[in-house]
Amino acid sequence: MSDKYHDTVSASAVTTDDNEVKAAVEKIISEHLSENMNQDVYKFLFNCIDLTTLSTTDSPQSVADFVENVNAFDNDHPELKNVAAICVYPNFAPVVRTVLDVSDVKVACVSGAFPSSQSFLEVKIAETALAVASGADEIDIVLNVGNYLDGDWEEVADEISEQKHTCRDAHLKVILETGALKTAENIRNASILSMYSGADFIKTSTGKIYEGATLEAAYVMAQCIKEYYEKTGNAVGFKAAGGVSTTEDAVKYYTVIKEVLGEEWLTNERFRIGASRLANNLLGDILGEPVKCF
Repeated sequence: MSDKYHDTVSASAVTTDDNEVKAAVEKIISEHLSENMNQDVYKFLFNCIDLTTLSTTDSPQSVADFVENVNAFDNDHPELKNVAAICVYPNFAPVVRTVLDVSDVKVACVSGAFPSSQSFLEVKIAETALAVASGADEIDIVLNVGNYLDGDWEEVADEISEQKHTCRDAHLKVILETGALKTAENIRNASILSMYSGADFIKTSTGKIYEGATLEAAYVMAQCIKEYYEKTGNAVGFKAAGGVSTTEDAVKYYTVIKEVLGEEWLTNERFRIGASRLANNLLGDILGEPVKCF
């Protein structure tokens, strides 16, 4: 098939060899992980967390309590930077916006028929528009994996572009659902399509249906971000999500991003981790004792 979407992807030099990717990740981790297992990195990673609650049992009261924990942390630990964002379902954006007292913590919402991306485009657009109008600073949508696998890349790209337009000033994170894409080739292709369609971040996974984040997916995505930046000058962020729960897990993703993309990406404007359990685990290693702040 030849169209501008397939042609753009075909021009990429990012590797699609799964064995090559696996070997590259193993080399990075074996050579550099230990140097990053330190307090400064732990504190940085805590400041990169999108603290997430996406449960069937979420309610206005439970989400308000969740946000109050973030407010309390800011008062109890002024020496530490807070999490990057609070991530919720879009109907809770007004709750977070109302209760949140910490100015540098963003309001993030999943949208667009998360986590399956299966609905009418008009419904997805409406959901995103309502989330932004209700106070969301960031929107996390899921790439239409079904259309991607069918080869209908124009539809995939158009849907992302329309969601980006609907976001207005809010940042758009596109979730690739790498566990469904499976191969380095598919992850590369989806990364490129997402970035050229307006993604401000590309994100590994929903953490809901398929396998969550993997270091191999992160490596391919980071290589795509690097290539895209070199071609366009646009810096797209990276977000790992789905099963990143221990301090060592988080440092491994940090290590891959640092080695592929460099110091420029070591800011929470370009690097995020979507998590719930990770926050307490990182804090425990920072403070030297088990904690349950969140």
